[in-house]
Amino acid sequence: MTDSKMIRGGALLARALKEKGVDHVFTLAGGFCNPALEGFMECQMPVINTPHEQIAGHLADGHARITRKPVVCLVGPEGFANAVPAMLEAGGERSPVIFVTGSSTLKRQGAGGFKEIDDVAIAAPLVKYSAQITDGERISEFVNRAWTAATTGYPGPVHISLPVDIMFSSFAPDAGLDERPFNRTDRPAPRAWPDPTALGVVLEKVNNAKRPVIIGGHGVWWSKSEDKLEQVGKALRLPIFNVPYHSKLLGEECEAYMGLADFHQYHPSKPAIHEADLVLMIGGRLDNQMNFGNPPFFTKDQTLVCINGSHEELEYNQAADEVLLCDPGAFLKALSGVGKMWPEWFDLQRTRRAAWVDEWYAHIEAESAKPGKMHPLQLSLDVQEQMGDNDWLIFDGGNTHFWSEIAVNMAGWRGQKLGGIMHPGNYSLLGVGVSFGVSAKALHPNRNVVVISGDGAFLSGGLSIESAFQDNLPITIVIDNNGGLDCISQQQERLFANGKHFATDFRDIPFHAMCEGLGGHGELVETRDQLAPALQRAMASGKTAIVNVKCRGVISPIVAATSDKRDKASIE
Repeated sequence: MTDSKMIRGGALLARALKEKGVDHVFTLAGGFCNPALEGFMECQMPVINTPHEQIAGHLADGHARITRKPVVCLVGPEGFANAVPAMLEAGGERSPVIFVTGSSTLKRQGAGGFKEIDDVAIAAPLVKYSAQITDGERISEFVNRAWTAATTGYPGPVHISLPVDIMFSSFAPDAGLDERPFNRTDRPAPRAWPDPTALGVVLEKVNNAKRPVIIGGHGVWWSKSEDKLEQVGKALRLPIFNVPYHSKLLGEECEAYMGLADFHQYHPSKPAIHEADLVLMIGGRLDNQMNFGNPPFFTKDQTLVCINGSHEELEYNQAADEVLLCDPGAFLKALSGVGKMWPEWFDLQRTRRAAWVDEWYAHIEAESAKPGKMHPLQLSLDVQEQMGDNDWLIFDGGNTHFWSEIAVNMAGWRGQKLGGIMHPGNYSLLGVGVSFGVSAKALHPNRNVVVISGDGAFLSGGLSIESAFQDNLPITIVIDNNGGLDCISQQQERLFANGKHFATDFRDIPFHAMCEGLGGHGELVETRDQLAPALQRAMASGKTAIVNVKCRGVISPIVAATSDKRDKASIE
């Protein structure tokens, strides 16, 4: 009989994560993970069971993006394979998810054990740290190592593999705690402070600049410096742009925020960036979205400075004219002391944004006057009109995502405030929207959460709607239903010699009836005048709801650019 003072390896794992401050675990319960689940139960740690491991990963990712602290996704060996896409998505957005695999037996490793998979090697390219625990006495140590990797420098997901024989074996409750660090609770992550000389060089360039702009990236968000960014923009009259494919650093209604640094989704960013003599890229990477720092996105005549809080980021930014290793918050504090303002340059960008917004409103007014199905841009604008200042908006899909990006900028300029915005990240992974919506609702239960999803995106990840029902987290899902993978269809029609599309159509799927069958609220919307009352009823129902909106397929500016060889696009 097992000594009552001994506990299983899974319980050691749970206790180590609890000590670090993890407050939620997302999983699809499996036999390999049972000791850890028992440990979480004894620790009174909330465990959210989901219908699929990929959904568990996306829910964990959404939770981590909002809270900006690590969270756990626990899966079995075969479930690990299902969770790989969630690792990819979390890695692209630097989300500190701790993926834990209950893996095949260590004793017979390499001999064809039950559900044996080389999870450590598979995860390694997708995460910051991937390791297998081979000694139960070191479970707490490996949790500490993984936590440190997830939260320091360039944050991101990590992976721990705990073999099933160690998971079930018994150990002393204080196993491995007789070595430093004796205190294994969460500690503030170390931050890079600037070399005074290097900082002085950058600030001198700022003082000498006539037309500076800021492009804010992920590092600003993860260093919790977005308030400082807004203050600098307002005080110095510095125009601020956001890298694409990341949760917004500033509200769309913020005076200093202009829009995405994307020439196709926000056209005025092109003259602003091309005319700038100094570009300060803070917490971002010179990747494909920034054309790797090269013309024609950035010009040869301007100075490009990258400020990053970790050496990992700076490795991506070798194309910059100047680099500065510095926590974004520390740099923004130093920047706020620059005794200079750029009001005329700042006002020019606001004038351009105003003109752009007016042009789009005139365009959509003409488009919406046409008979037939709704325009996807009009759909997103009308959805926002039904939302309050603290409500969360999530969008997911191809064209659905891109049109919603334009819509939130338009509505924000005219005063629309939102509590938060989430969408697919750097890899444009479809199917994350509903999971992110559930994550937002779990953390903000008293706010409306609305997901605008393309029909293809919903089919990719819509099974996560069950988590909304299971945990009584009612969200409203608006389906931009154009009957297929419209983003791909439109590219094919421009690419294929016969001008047709192929293998991208769906049948007429009754998404609203599907939701009703699960116990939710569902409505079909076929004309624009039906949308607002349907949304109001859905949000007032107190149930998870789907509003199935028949929209027409309209090519978005970025898809038009990526499929037009005459115009350089961010994916090239």
